[in-house]
Amino acid sequence: MKFVPTAVSGAFVVEVDARSDERGLFARTFDAKSFADHGLVAVYPQCNVSQNHKRGTLRGMHYQAEPRPEIKLVRATRGRVFDVALDLRRDSPTYLKWAAVELDAIRHNAFYIPAGCAHGFLTLEDDCELFYQMSEVYVPELARGVRWDDPAFSIAWPSAPSVISERDAALESYSQETSL
Repeated sequence: MKFVPTAVSGAFVVEVDARSDERGLFARTFDAKSFADHGLVAVYPQCNVSQNHKRGTLRGMHYQAEPRPEIKLVRATRGRVFDVALDLRRDSPTYLKWAAVELDAIRHNAFYIPAGCAHGFLTLEDDCELFYQMSEVYVPELARGVRWDDPAFSIAWPSAPSVISERDAALESYSQETSL
């Protein structure tokens, strides 16, 4: 595996070294020792799946607040998505910066998103599925989010969403967000 730094401090694209032959493909997608050797979390007590039927579906920008912030390792298991990490850590050198990666089930790449960063994605084709490894269990009262289109961040989404939940559409701008 290769860990490629992004524009957000502590966020990495994880690329696999796939081996192909007449049988098909084999790749290691996770190795706790490799993650630990890079100073990254290697224990994930919760995993989630997100299925998305339509191209243009937007989910985000979500995070879990202190005292249980989540680290996420996100991978597309079907389709392609534009996946975004947004740094909301006030003490970070990349505070309010964002990084994006195209997660692609064919490439088997993943996005490591550190605690204190909001996460969201836009599907680039129909029938996408994402698999999340989470460093914390979900705590509903700590769930937070900020607007995907907040001008404070100027995220360069590849297109406007055509599907978005009422909850995500109603998220407040960061300037109005009071608890991280």
